[in-house]
Amino acid sequence: MNALLDRYGELLREVDAWFQRCLEQHPDLIACRNGCSECCRGLFDITLLDAFYLKRGFDRLPKPLKTEIVEAAFRRLEQLSTVNADFTEPWLLNGVPEEDWDALMPEEDETPCLLLSENGGCLAYEYRPMTCRLNGIPLIDVSGEELFDEWCTLNFTETDPRQLAGLRFSFNDLFARELLLFRELICLLTGTAQNEVDLFIPAALVMDYKKIVPAVTALN
Repeated sequence: MNALLDRYGELLREVDAWFQRCLEQHPDLIACRNGCSECCRGLFDITLLDAFYLKRGFDRLPKPLKTEIVEAAFRRLEQLSTVNADFTEPWLLNGVPEEDWDALMPEEDETPCLLLSENGGCLAYEYRPMTCRLNGIPLIDVSGEELFDEWCTLNFTETDPRQLAGLRFSFNDLFARELLLFRELICLLTGTAQNEVDLFIPAALVMDYKKIVPAVTALN
């Protein structure tokens, strides 16, 4: 498991390097920085691979801080369970029909992420999910394919970033390698195949290995 997560960390650092290049090329167009928390609101789904990597970083925080965050995470998850009765421990989103996801993560939700510190920084910044690292800039593959054509409203306020070739990256290759690592993780955990297992950050922070493995196995 540790070796696999180390490899995933290397993949995530490739994303960081791309984002840093974008910042260096267009410092006047991109407002994203460590400490900016405009996008650290509400809930969004992350993969089980991201969850394990995030949990690795979370477990390194001071115990009193961890205890406080875990208690807040359980409160958040219990509240969500009242919104949808199918959303129960270990709180995998696979147990909830996708059309019901909006009720669990409404667009107007501005609740700060549990890992957001008082100064606006992420408490597990080096272990944050892939989605957090990609947010803010449109995702355009080197081939020209637009995988995600939206961006933070604080960025590119007078420029269309889709016209900036320097922002492009080998996203199709990146996501293909991410999927291979994810499949390897599922095989390691359950001995079975699975292409998608998603959960929220609060669920990742309280993840119980003894409960998550049977739940993932049952998805097959």
